Amino acid sequence: MNEETGDEATQLPPEAGKSPRRGMCAGILGLESIALGLSSPVMIFLGDVDVAPALVLGLGLAVACLVVAGMLRAEWGYGLGWAIQAGAVCLGFLVPIMFFIGAIFALLWGTAYFLGRKIETERALAWEEWAAGQEPGPG
Repeated sequence: MNEETGDEATQLPPEAGKSPRRGMCAGILGLESIALGLSSPVMIFLGDVDVAPALVLGLGLAVACLVVAGMLRAEWGYGLGWAIQAGAVCLGFLVPIMFFIGAIFALLWGTAYFLGRKIETERALAWEEWAAGQEPGPG
């Protein structure tokens, strides 16, 4: 019983606070880290890029994907995710196939971001309706 209002407090289940957007976007970043990590040898052998810049760019973006995937609890983490998508597409200036691969991951990221945000909104409304429909228990 809530001491301030005298009402029974309605508790939402733990799954009500889980973010589908964060899960989907983190999954995309995890997969993208593999592709970006593998872009380093492609840049070196097919793109004739020097070893140091290829490793810094490819592996740097791969590590950034993993770090940002863990930062998605904060809203600004999604902004970093968008920046990684731009960086992945810009790798196409070194190896043209990365325009295509970067665009594919940017499309997947955008889909996960916008669809996840829509699902979050709809779930929040559904949980509010669920909470409003709960009868206070005996007590």
